[in-house]
Amino acid sequence: MEVLLCAATRFEIEPIIQHIESQKVKNIDILLTGVGLTAATYQLTRYVCKNRPQLIIQAGIAGALDYNLELGSVVAVESEIIGDLGVMEQDSFHSLFDMNFIQKNETPWTNGRLVNTFEIMDQLILSRLQGVSINEITTLPSRIDHYKNALGASIESMEGAALHYVGLMENIPFLQIRSLSNFAGERDKSKWLLKMAIENLNKELIPIISKFVRL
Repeated sequence: MEVLLCAATRFEIEPIIQHIESQKVKNIDILLTGVGLTAATYQLTRYVCKNRPQLIIQAGIAGALDYNLELGSVVAVESEIIGDLGVMEQDSFHSLFDMNFIQKNETPWTNGRLVNTFEIMDQLILSRLQGVSINEITTLPSRIDHYKNALGASIESMEGAALHYVGLMENIPFLQIRSLSNFAGERDKSKWLLKMAIENLNKELIPIISKFVRL
């Protein structure tokens, strides 16, 4: 199987990159997309138009919106929504779905979400969560409440929806694997568990990737 492993930054997947290189693994490419939805969408689209992988795995850290989640844990994202695609009016936010600019079940959306419907998800034993992708770092409690309660998201990232959108539009199976490094809204990075999150993420990636390529 031809697999593409992508991440926003090398920092997040450096251990698995070193492992792949040391083992001289074939049938897997590494793509660093850059940070944010725009960069990730461009890099993914550019790659799949040239190479057409059979599976895309996106890996990286994420912020937890749900305080019941354990920092450092590794999860699979089942569906995504773009949290800031719409109009902010004073203290209320209206999505493009709310304003009927996009229909909630217009391809590739399912009830307003980008849902990973590929059977390959069933091969994972990780907890499945709902994600929200945003173009800003969330700091306001009101925004966190909106993402968690109104949108039903448990974690936030800045690139997840790009993977889901491209994968669904191109009909390429994909997996989004995230490790939780911090709680959303926490700006004191000394309280982020970056080292643990990255270690756990990359440990989990080895058995996942080994299902599809020879390690």
